[in-house]
Amino acid sequence: MPEPTVRFLGGVREIGGNKILIEDGPDRVLFDFGPSFSPRIEEYYRDYLQPRSTAKAKDLLEFDLLPRIPGLYSRESLADSDLAYTEPEVHAIFVSHAHADHAGYLDLVDPAIPIHVGEGTRTLLSAIETSTRMKYGTHPWRVFADRTPIWVGGIEVIPYPVDHSIPFAYGFIVRTRGGTLAFFEAVGKEQVDALLIEGTRAGPDARRNLSEEGVRVGVDRILDSEDQLAFACTYPRDIDRLTTLYAAAVDADRELVVSVRTAHLLTQVAPRFPAGMLPIPGTSPGIRVYARKKRTSYLWERPYLEAALSSAEVRANGSKYLLSLELSHFAELIDLRPPSGSPFIHSMSEPFSEDDVDDHVMHNWLSHFGLAFHQMHASGHASGPELLEIIRATGARTVYPIHTTHPEALEAAGPSVHPPELGVAYALTRAR
Repeated sequence: MPEPTVRFLGGVREIGGNKILIEDGPDRVLFDFGPSFSPRIEEYYRDYLQPRSTAKAKDLLEFDLLPRIPGLYSRESLADSDLAYTEPEVHAIFVSHAHADHAGYLDLVDPAIPIHVGEGTRTLLSAIETSTRMKYGTHPWRVFADRTPIWVGGIEVIPYPVDHSIPFAYGFIVRTRGGTLAFFEAVGKEQVDALLIEGTRAGPDARRNLSEEGVRVGVDRILDSEDQLAFACTYPRDIDRLTTLYAAAVDADRELVVSVRTAHLLTQVAPRFPAGMLPIPGTSPGIRVYARKKRTSYLWERPYLEAALSSAEVRANGSKYLLSLELSHFAELIDLRPPSGSPFIHSMSEPFSEDDVDDHVMHNWLSHFGLAFHQMHASGHASGPELLEIIRATGARTVYPIHTTHPEALEAAGPSVHPPELGVAYALTRAR
């Protein structure tokens, strides 16, 4: 029987797009399946030119923006593409967390293939489907528990919770006949033969990143020194950052004002946290919902809109609020008309998210309205020096840097670092 292998079908010299296939004899397991933030995608699809909703897989396959894996895609998603449909040959997909670049292509997957996720991630994906256009398809969802092994044929997968900018994120330890592989920092005391590590911040990293406590100190300083409407912009699913902004607003005798989408997310995930840990609009003091101008509202939005604040109310009483303004909602500034010099706290860093807007465009808006820009962010990705420490501490014989445009920057950790090539099968073997 051939020795077990790992193949990297995405996330190679690019940010996002992790698609990692482990094969051990007849057993095939895929880890993560989402789009990358690679500039190569924008060579073909950008702005209003996007893959057709009726032929998404076909349109992406045309330019090799999806891997040609037999037995992965649904019959419907392949439609009349040049990749023929075959019965499932991938036996499970494990999703590390709910960011789009790790889960955003699940709607293309054959509905017979089980999707393994943590309980919190399943809640997040459901909330995202309800409140956005993102769809993940119909699958047998398998909810795993922390550190509890799952067997897919002869492959053993053990999920380990890890810290990230979205809650309920996991790394994995994978045991095969040939060797043990760890995803990210999910190593613990395990002696692993191979380590897969995300290197988002490897290489040049010009932006200053604070600790979460450092973000809080900076926000406190701004709110204490300003008496007009204040803005904060963060990733809408960064629960840690939202709770930091909420605490800062309350201590400054302000209310945190969030979008309907964020209100829905907080409401859905709050039961997964200790009671009272997350602010819940309509229940917790000090948090309100902002009512954007829209022609229609969805059923899920309406409970949050009953007591929502209009732009006129926020504008008239700006000193009472810290408005969490999503980048895609910048047009609200035209109605809010904040006083010149109003603080804008940009609590984001890596421009690698489906919610991002080009920096140049963002600063055009800020300049037009005279907003004072403040960069305050604690990254959900380890820094370059931290990545080198992790690699050295694990002692893995082989380290594969993925999810980075600068894998060579991690070669300073030693000869164990091997930047992988796209599509190449690497043998998983134990050290002898």
